[in-house]
Amino acid sequence: MKAVQIYKFGGVNELKYEDAPKPEIKSDEVLIKVYATSINPVDWKVREGHMPGSDKRTFPIILGWDVSGIIEMAGLNVNGFKKGDAVYARPNVSRNGTYAEYVAVNAGEIALKPTSIDHIHSAAVPLAGLTAWQGLFDHGKLESGQKVLIHAAAGGVGTYAVQLAKWKGAYVIGTASEQNLDFLKKLGVDEVIDYKNEAFESKLKDLDLVFDLVGGDTQKKSLDVLKPGGILVSTVGLRDEAAIKEKGMIGAQFMAQSSPGDLTSLAKLIDEGKLKPIIAEVLTLPQAAEAQQKSEAGHTRGKIVLKVAQ
Repeated sequence: MKAVQIYKFGGVNELKYEDAPKPEIKSDEVLIKVYATSINPVDWKVREGHMPGSDKRTFPIILGWDVSGIIEMAGLNVNGFKKGDAVYARPNVSRNGTYAEYVAVNAGEIALKPTSIDHIHSAAVPLAGLTAWQGLFDHGKLESGQKVLIHAAAGGVGTYAVQLAKWKGAYVIGTASEQNLDFLKKLGVDEVIDYKNEAFESKLKDLDLVFDLVGGDTQKKSLDVLKPGGILVSTVGLRDEAAIKEKGMIGAQFMAQSSPGDLTSLAKLIDEGKLKPIIAEVLTLPQAAEAQQKSEAGHTRGKIVLKVAQ
């Protein structure tokens, strides 16, 4: 099969599009013919060797941890899925990934893809959609009527978080650059803030939840807008846990976990027309390095997808 691999940690020049062995599956796994995958920050963090457990990896490594495709083969102990099923998943990040024509995935990590959208759009959902769902609902405990601030609301995770928070019945505030403000209003954001020209910490107060996808000073300032007992959820680590406790708030940091149940819930909302993937650009597998460069530079509206199969 064709795949994009790295032989050492480093920059995008380490990505090699080449022939690679087709994966073999265990009895509890499925072999998925990859129709599309998408780009996430974890891709280049693994590429650069910055992810926990990097020292235990063996080269070559295939990056990519979103997939939408068709089951080519199911292991003997796999129940509920069969050859020909259209599925999507966020596979285990510690294993070889989805910048490839085929990927082996544990059957406990997959779900049937949404029926109303194609593989290109389905591939944009798993990691970012799971991050938004689990961040808002599992860690953020978001309820109808609450107020939530979503940083980087126009990004890959942010666009899902906005739609899911609105679906839940929350009042949604989003930060973004000026060129994305109108886009966010159309997406459903109740209040938009241009983070380059407006100080959100002086405009907001008594919020129930801040979903921080940025970190740094943005996270520090976010403590000033939460009410006592409010929750700060971050995908980039907690900068000052002592300050969070001192202010009587709750802090949670996490990385999205594989969850067929959550993927099924996301697929249901998509098929009901209540959630839609936002795609900035579709490239091909040989363009993986270009795609990573664009994503890593930031300011991408939604997701960049790699089309793998025709």
